[in-house]
Amino acid sequence: MDFSYAESFENYIIVKDIRNFDPYQVFSCGQCFRWNREENGNYIGVAHGRVIETEKKGNDLYLYNTNKQDFIDIWADYFDLYRDYGEIKDNLKKDEILKKAVKYGEGIRILNQEPFEMLISFIISSNNRIPMIKKVIENICESFGGKISYKGKIYYTFPTIPELSAAEEEDFRNFKAGFRAKYIKNTIDMLKNSRQDLDVIKKCSSCEALSHMLSFPGVGLKVADCIMLFSMKKTDSFPVDVWVKRAMNYFYKTGDISLKKIREYAGDKFGNLAGFAQQYLFFYMRENNIKI
Repeated sequence: MDFSYAESFENYIIVKDIRNFDPYQVFSCGQCFRWNREENGNYIGVAHGRVIETEKKGNDLYLYNTNKQDFIDIWADYFDLYRDYGEIKDNLKKDEILKKAVKYGEGIRILNQEPFEMLISFIISSNNRIPMIKKVIENICESFGGKISYKGKIYYTFPTIPELSAAEEEDFRNFKAGFRAKYIKNTIDMLKNSRQDLDVIKKCSSCEALSHMLSFPGVGLKVADCIMLFSMKKTDSFPVDVWVKRAMNYFYKTGDISLKKIREYAGDKFGNLAGFAQQYLFFYMRENNIKI
């Protein structure tokens, strides 16, 4: 892809005239846990072993603490800049019911994150609140990740499989993972012993990938769909939690049916765009605190 619209400067990049990207919406729609808003309104995150800072000025996106090569090799894909979100939204807005949610979340993009980080993070997320999820993940990173200094502050990378395999179940309990501690430890052991391979799973069809993901301890349908959508580019995945269930009932009058049935309904209705529809619906319902 031609990145002539990305201007490179010392230690930062300007992505010119980028539409459909709102940092608050991107980092607040339930897909990531290691991005935080700073006092100046910028967002700082840790991903791919690096610290990166984002700022939106008008239609331009500023990426600090990076360079042109890393932008091409890492960040363009991470922020899903190859994808035409205008076309996605035009297709979804053909559904008159969904149109309002799409318009409300104009700046949402799906991040392409690292599968191992997403697997562990979403096991932690099960029946958990976002502040606690973030705290558990930070505890893990501070104990087993690598240190990075940025603007006088220390950040920590998400550990690799070999790094985290040194942890015991008791460590995860001490990190406040609760009942999820045994799931995390057993999942890491599966990966360490090559009983599953996330790189192989990522290349599978969505149906095959789902079957593999459900073999991990503590991974049910919702968690599996989150991992596949946010790190494996399975955009037909449709994670269903309480907010999405409310959204489907609010918009489509699905009633009190199972999460599996809602997932199947969304798959039939939205096809390969189901994951994008889920993000717009989730953000709309949560931000407006709509309860049914």
